[in-house]
Amino acid sequence: MWSNISAVPFLLTGFPGLEIFHPWISISFFVIYVSILLSNGTLLFLIREDHTLHEPMYYFLAILAATDLGVTLTTMPTVLGVLWFDHRAISHGACYFQAYLIHSLSIVESGVLLVMAYDRFIAIRNPLRYTSILTNAKVVKIGAGVLMRGFILIVPIITTLSGFPYCKSHVLSHAFCLHQDVIKLACADITFNRLYPIVLVSLTGFLDSVLILISYILILNTVMGIASGKEQAKALNTCVSHISCVLVFYVTVTGLTLIHRFGKYVPHIVHIIMSYIYFLFPPFMNPIIYSIKTKQIRNGII
Repeated sequence: MWSNISAVPFLLTGFPGLEIFHPWISISFFVIYVSILLSNGTLLFLIREDHTLHEPMYYFLAILAATDLGVTLTTMPTVLGVLWFDHRAISHGACYFQAYLIHSLSIVESGVLLVMAYDRFIAIRNPLRYTSILTNAKVVKIGAGVLMRGFILIVPIITTLSGFPYCKSHVLSHAFCLHQDVIKLACADITFNRLYPIVLVSLTGFLDSVLILISYILILNTVMGIASGKEQAKALNTCVSHISCVLVFYVTVTGLTLIHRFGKYVPHIVHIIMSYIYFLFPPFMNPIIYSIKTKQIRNGII
């Protein structure tokens, strides 16, 4: 019986009770998706074509933009498919792969924000040796390490999903696949899949945020040692864009975590909206923040 039910595709969910408004809701999602693709794509194009942006800071920014594009392109097909065509069925393999990409890219984004904090620390602590410390080869190694961390650490909990029988409801609560959503439908011992994500979040998101905080404490300590107030302001101004992106990412992560952990009596629609804010708000805001606050990128756009 389990094998028969396990063979049934999962069903994605849009906005329950608001199905009649799906075509209208899809317009705002389509506009947001197109904005994310254009803005992050433009950022990547500028960094590639403008030689004044061939510096470690902008290489890391390019990885961030590529990660945001990856998250958007991973969720966009199923979200718009549900809203436009009510195409809810998704095969188990496609669902696992989508969940793998979503969770991997989330870890990658956290790692990129950490290395960008390290980049700002080196730039302010050792400005004269900045490019000699963060050489192109070192940037490539750091970038590869961040990508490998994200795409390898998530493998255990995704591979176990394919081995579970699914004998409960096959209806998921979002228009995309998430590990925590799929695992609720499994008829098996899921202890590992409950504990491993806690360890994973502690070793990635939580540890990354602590290291980012430490980086900025050291940056602030360095800046306070600069005699000129004008130079202090100039040094701190180079960090504003990154701090803004860190706040956008971790505020949305914290909000989503609190809603899932303590929002038992919160309407389900709030959970859904918070998940969309988490996946769409950072990719939407990051290029805007850097375009507004970074002179070199503004000049490149002009």
